[in-house]
Amino acid sequence: MEEALLKEQLLKHLKGGEAFTPVSELLDKISFKKSGKRPLGLPYSFYEVFYHMVYAQKDILDFCIAEEYNTPSWPKDYWPGSNTAATKEEWQALQQQFYTDQEALREFIDTTDLSLLDTPKNGKEQTIVRELALVLEHNAYHTGQLAIILRLLGLL
Repeated sequence: MEEALLKEQLLKHLKGGEAFTPVSELLDKISFKKSGKRPLGLPYSFYEVFYHMVYAQKDILDFCIAEEYNTPSWPKDYWPGSNTAATKEEWQALQQQFYTDQEALREFIDTTDLSLLDTPKNGKEQTIVRELALVLEHNAYHTGQLAIILRLLGLL
C-alpha cells in the first residue's frame, strides 16, 4: 500500500506542475528560432539546456530498463555540439523525445511489478526510486534554468 502511494507521488511529480512549471508550458513560449539564442552572460541556450535534460532523462530510463546499456561519456555526450538544433524538425523531434521518454518512465513506474527499492536492470547498488528521484531533481533544476532563459529573452 505504501509503495502504491509513493508511485502515485512519483507519477505526479514527474509530470511537473507541483513545485515548478511543467516543461510543456515553457516549450510553448519559445520558437525554434529563439531556442538557440544564448542570453547575454549565459553559456548556454534554451536548446542546449533542454537537450541536456532530454539526454539525461533518456540515459536514466535506459539504465533502468534497457537490455543493453552503455554508459555515456560525461560531459561530452550529455550536451549538444551546437547552441541550436540544425532544423525545426530536429527541434520538434527533441521535444517529442522528451514526452516519449516521460511516458515510458510513467509506464515503468505504474506497471512494473518490481519494488521501487529493487535494483535497476543495469544497476549494481542503485535503486529504482533513486533513479526516478534523479530524473525529478535533474528536470526540476533545469526547468528553472529554462524559465530564467525565457525571462532573459523577454518571453516569460
